[in-house]
Amino acid sequence: MFDTVLVANRGEIAVRVIRTLRALGVRSVAVFSDADADARHVREADTAVRIGPAPAAESYLSIDRLLDAAARTGAQAVHPGYGFLAENADFARACEAAGLVFIGPPADAISLMGDKIRAKETVRAAGVPVVPGSSGSGLSDGQLADAAREIGMPVLLKPSAGGGGKGMRLVREEDRLAEEIASARREARASFGDDTLLVERWVDTPRHIEIQVLADGHGNVIHLGERECSLQRRHQKIIEEAPSVLLDEETRAAMGEAAVQAARSCGYRGAGTVEFIVPGGDPSSYYFMEMNTRLQVEHPVTELVTGLDLVEWQLRVAAGEPLPYGQKDIELTGHAVEARLCAEDPARGFLPSGGTVLKLREPQGDGVRTDSGLSEGTEVGSLYDPMLSKVIAYGPDRATALRKLRSALAATVTLGVQTNAAFLRRLLAHPDVMAGDLDTGLVERVVDELVSTDVPEEVYEAAAAVRLEGLRPAGGGWTDPFSVPSGWRLGGQPKPVAFHLRVGDPVEYTPRGAHTVTGDTVSVTLDGVRHTFHRAADWLGRDGEAWHVRDHDPVAASLTRAAHAGADSLTAPMPGTVTVVKVAVGDEVTAGQSLLVVEAMKMEHVISAPHAGTVTELDVAPGTTVAMDQVLAVIAPHEEQTTEEKEVTA
Repeated sequence: MFDTVLVANRGEIAVRVIRTLRALGVRSVAVFSDADADARHVREADTAVRIGPAPAAESYLSIDRLLDAAARTGAQAVHPGYGFLAENADFARACEAAGLVFIGPPADAISLMGDKIRAKETVRAAGVPVVPGSSGSGLSDGQLADAAREIGMPVLLKPSAGGGGKGMRLVREEDRLAEEIASARREARASFGDDTLLVERWVDTPRHIEIQVLADGHGNVIHLGERECSLQRRHQKIIEEAPSVLLDEETRAAMGEAAVQAARSCGYRGAGTVEFIVPGGDPSSYYFMEMNTRLQVEHPVTELVTGLDLVEWQLRVAAGEPLPYGQKDIELTGHAVEARLCAEDPARGFLPSGGTVLKLREPQGDGVRTDSGLSEGTEVGSLYDPMLSKVIAYGPDRATALRKLRSALAATVTLGVQTNAAFLRRLLAHPDVMAGDLDTGLVERVVDELVSTDVPEEVYEAAAAVRLEGLRPAGGGWTDPFSVPSGWRLGGQPKPVAFHLRVGDPVEYTPRGAHTVTGDTVSVTLDGVRHTFHRAADWLGRDGEAWHVRDHDPVAASLTRAAHAGADSLTAPMPGTVTVVKVAVGDEVTAGQSLLVVEAMKMEHVISAPHAGTVTELDVAPGTTVAMDQVLAVIAPHEEQTTEEKEVTA
């Protein structure tokens, strides 16, 4: 076994790998960018090395800086985690050339399976069924469009060089091909440095099922059963479980053997995952999609049902140890479900969010595990992936695991950063999910049922209670009666104190219930019902939900509206970076015209014109970093349009 291992990653997965290194008595070396100088993974490692500025290209994606950090700390091996350089063959080769053990598969296997086109050809030759689609690499936009028409709509555009849903586009209409190909290329290039695309037939109501494989350097390859990953948004997994309710033992064995053959076909070593797309109505008809040559985000559910620590076996295999297990030794016991907690705001269309973690509570124990990179004070920015942590629950059966996970999400508190915790909790309670009737389009079909922009009255009551408490004079001694917020007025009836508050739309709220405010909680009683919230600064939270309740100044708001009378200010929907600007001041635009693109956490958001008009202000350029709600541009409507609108209003 190694004495010292460098973890070439950050956040949740770095903390996860460090935990196993500590358990094995192996010294851990963390790396960090300037943005992560005080991150949890830095504090938990035995030692840590600064590798550069915040942009990933100058830190976590810099092979030279990572190798230098390994040399300076005496590391013998490098664990890449997932994301960043985990599936970069050049990094694996560079580690080998530097005398370091890359804790992952051989570089040739990474290269082969990282090219989805070559991967399909290789596993097809090994007898593994594949999805019909384009063959050959380097197709032009026109050739991709031709291939899509030949396959037949709908089709799926996929980057050849990477996964995780980045750059993936489902296209149902031919006239959308050109625009979607351009967008997919742009996102693929930003995410993987390679804009090569392939196109595949889209299987309607598909299920996404993957097989975990483990291979050593002595010719042994086994599988550890499957994971159901069909609950996805924008082609990215949000809930995973093991095992799948869809598979019987015969299909599980057949898919497992196909995954083993796929691993053997590329000379695989270490932990890897073979992903299949499966028609929900015919699980025996499964197709190879791709192989992820790394540890998966969802590996904890496999660990819980098999009892194996996959990071430990990555390390042992990389150190040259043979697997002590045969296929017959692997048993799946119980059921495990994982939820990915992401910095995103469901009420704003799941746009990336950010901020400082002001209060943090993460459940552990009694069949619940949280893998996290967070701590109080963590600054969540727009530079890196939005996933913050994973909450995993285990039980003797699926119903128990689902119930425990819902409870764990309700107990999760991340005030200061908006997350999807409450959305995931509601999703897990959806009848189709509870019944196991899943497919990759389910979440998109039911998303409107699970997202609410309504703010319960008790949230305003709690926010008002905190503010009311802050107005009360400090205890002790004489109290000036004019400083007491009683609503008393000279010569008139008392007027209750009211507060101007804003979560979404601004409201004027007068507290009407009893309340108790402590340092980090507030309880209010309305109509005989008691509601208790966690609180930190202007944030309130309960049951996984969080509200940022800000003070609203109606006078300042009216002045702002007057300054831009008749015009629409386009604001940043999320903190991020402006990557594309298509207009200039003075340009005439049409309603719905694409004007700018803002990118955050590897996600693009197009800003479009709300109406026809003229660009009167443009406050950003490509590369500008923007905060959420920051004004980007102002579009003044055409004079005749304004007149018509006034007539309609009149």
